[in-house]
Amino acid sequence: MRTQSRRTGSRKNLRIAAGAAGLMALAACGGREEGADAQQAAQTAAPSAESVPAPDVEAASPASQPSVAVNLGPHGALAMDAQIERLAKFIPDGAAAPAGVDPIAWSGLYVPADNALSPDRIALGRKLYFDPRLSADGTVACATCHDVSRGFTDQRPVSEGIGDQLGRRNAPTTLNAALFQTQFLDGRAPTLEEQAKLPVVNPIEMGHGRLEDAVAAIADDAEYQQMFRAAYDSAPNGDDLAKAIASFERTLIFLDAPFDRYAAGDENAMSEQAKRGLALFNGKARCVSCHMINASNPLGTDNRFHNIGIAARVKNFETLARQALHALAESGGDIETVDRLALETDMSELGRFIVTKDRGDIGAFKTSQLRNLAVTAPYMHDGSLTTLWDVMDHYNKGGEANPFLDGGIEPLALTEAEISDLVAFMFALTDYRFQDEAEQALAAQMEKARKQRPFRDRALADREIFPFEARIGLADTSNGGGGK
Repeated sequence: MRTQSRRTGSRKNLRIAAGAAGLMALAACGGREEGADAQQAAQTAAPSAESVPAPDVEAASPASQPSVAVNLGPHGALAMDAQIERLAKFIPDGAAAPAGVDPIAWSGLYVPADNALSPDRIALGRKLYFDPRLSADGTVACATCHDVSRGFTDQRPVSEGIGDQLGRRNAPTTLNAALFQTQFLDGRAPTLEEQAKLPVVNPIEMGHGRLEDAVAAIADDAEYQQMFRAAYDSAPNGDDLAKAIASFERTLIFLDAPFDRYAAGDENAMSEQAKRGLALFNGKARCVSCHMINASNPLGTDNRFHNIGIAARVKNFETLARQALHALAESGGDIETVDRLALETDMSELGRFIVTKDRGDIGAFKTSQLRNLAVTAPYMHDGSLTTLWDVMDHYNKGGEANPFLDGGIEPLALTEAEISDLVAFMFALTDYRFQDEAEQALAAQMEKARKQRPFRDRALADREIFPFEARIGLADTSNGGGGK
């Protein structure tokens, strides 16, 4: 586990621009820079000249307290009492529209009429979120896989549930989840309320066979009885349990990043490197095609589902699709079956297909949000990409070829310097409340990328060869595509 530094009252910039030696080492990894590309990398490697203090982060700094081993609970999560203490110092208790979200859109689009926010509902949901009694063996809470100290994820490739069982999916952060149009990486739940129910009954997550069993585990608790009555005028029950958790999760809106302050007119909020990355994001890199980000869409997602060729490296989609159709037909296709296929079998790699059974959705997953990427690694539905350099290398070469690859995925011919500029911009999308963690994550990712770039392929990225050539043995890309 990373050791987080504590800084109180700091006014230090989040340093995104890397030193010349660091970027040149990254550029050289997996091959050597040549010609104009090397010259550009040298010119863009230096940190930006300005040294502007960051906004006051005194209120945020408690989130950066050390996560020491003595505070670890089951499954490696920070102990629940330590998470609750940390959360209380940088999450408001109120039910008003969060900063960065239009109040009219908030009440009309993101908060359902039958679950209006109130302090009592949020308080009940907060208590439930950290309560391991919602799992069959009393070891797993929502906060086990969505840990306050780890960007509200578990920072693992795939998550661990009761009995130390591992699932097949990476845990998405609950930060800003309220702003998505659908929930889960395959969109199998339409709302936060429906999403909250499924982990409780999944056999390898929280393991209660029925939602009623989880309710029974807390029903005799006098405090819960009082809180359910105050929040929903009811005794403890499954539907209101899920509504309360959803209410709490609607408070987890983190949209105050250097990018937001830059977009609001503060020219000094982002480094020059991150600004170059933003221009590439909207231009040559074509990220904006699926990750449009603006005031009305602050997450940077199109809320759609795309096959970008992640699972295609190792899985046969056609075989898996036939297996999934058979399994869904046998079960009647209920949501619990979809949930189990997604988390317990190789059919997980089919993504949206197991929800829609539409051939066009094979291998397609929801476009992830770009917010707080610094603290939510590893990336992609299976956690297979450990750094943002890996992410850019994957896209730069045009993903992994497969019959269902999204038509918008194609080689980008990004230089090494341009990739680092894009990474700088993506780090600038992390909320100031995670400033310390973001700085440490940048250093760790840079170090890892210096040593290994397993998805980097310059020959494919620059269209010196085409994917079909590698498949039929006409090209050797094992050395990174010619060493460029």
